[in-house]
Amino acid sequence: MASAVAAPGHQDRYAGLKRHEVILLFVLIAAIAVLAFRSEQFLTTGNLLNQGRLLVEVGLMALPMTFIIITGGIDLSVGSIMGLCAILLGVFWQKLGLPLGAAIALAILMGALAGFVNGWFITRVGVPPLIMTLATLALYRGLAEGISQARSVRGYPDWFFGLGQGELWGVPTQIWLLLFFFVISAIVLTYTTFGRSLYAIGNNEVAARFSGIPVDRIKIAIYTMSGLMAGLAAWVFVSRVSTTRSDMGTGLELDVITAVVLGGTSIFGGTGTILGTALGVVLIQLLKNGLALSGVKGDGTIVVIGVILILSILLSDLLRRQRGAEH
Repeated sequence: MASAVAAPGHQDRYAGLKRHEVILLFVLIAAIAVLAFRSEQFLTTGNLLNQGRLLVEVGLMALPMTFIIITGGIDLSVGSIMGLCAILLGVFWQKLGLPLGAAIALAILMGALAGFVNGWFITRVGVPPLIMTLATLALYRGLAEGISQARSVRGYPDWFFGLGQGELWGVPTQIWLLLFFFVISAIVLTYTTFGRSLYAIGNNEVAARFSGIPVDRIKIAIYTMSGLMAGLAAWVFVSRVSTTRSDMGTGLELDVITAVVLGGTSIFGGTGTILGTALGVVLIQLLKNGLALSGVKGDGTIVVIGVILILSILLSDLLRRQRGAEH
């Protein structure tokens, strides 16, 4: 049934997305060339691998965010969930005395529960995603600060840092983790009934419901997945920086959403790819790093990324209008 709903314009949709991805790839190549010219340190292997480490948390959260925005939703709470899970990881281990492995697993599950709460209220109570996740952005951040009481957790054993600071075959360990989930997410979105259902919901939710697609269950699943990945990102982040603080993840939701939209996922729903999201994540991180190495201050970097995002939205809207005109 999902295939029938998603079928109209299927080839046109992917043709438009491919055009966007190709343009974004050229923008990425041009940005790398310009930034490499402005700083000799930018295009070194060490710097690029380090930037790979730094983008993993945003990348992990951007994968389920792609699913959510394709359905026409949004999740503003992912940064706060990440901060809450980071605090809970430390508290479960240091304060409650749980084995560190169990503390990690329980913190990630708490992230999934936080995402489930978002999805449940959005589908069962009818709270708009923007309002619901804006509320839980504040709620989960407040819980993190209340639980931590402005105290950080340190003293993790050496093995704990393997994920955030280790390497496998010369590549940072967490990059392999991100690549794994990238492949899984791309397969799910492109080749499964679940993935086609996301596009159907984003294109016409009413028609999707009449076609027998379990819209509410799918929405709950993707918001739960978003919380789960935020919890996983918290583990990676704590392992990388060696400490736990309540302000972890502050503002990251903006980077996550920017990367997804920059990658061609329409804020109107119905279109998007994991490959586009990956290009968006990489472009944002390299711009931040390259501009910093070139002497551009933080405010200037935000302006540049904002301009690129606006241009991306305009391009996405133009391609959408072109596809509409062709029909």
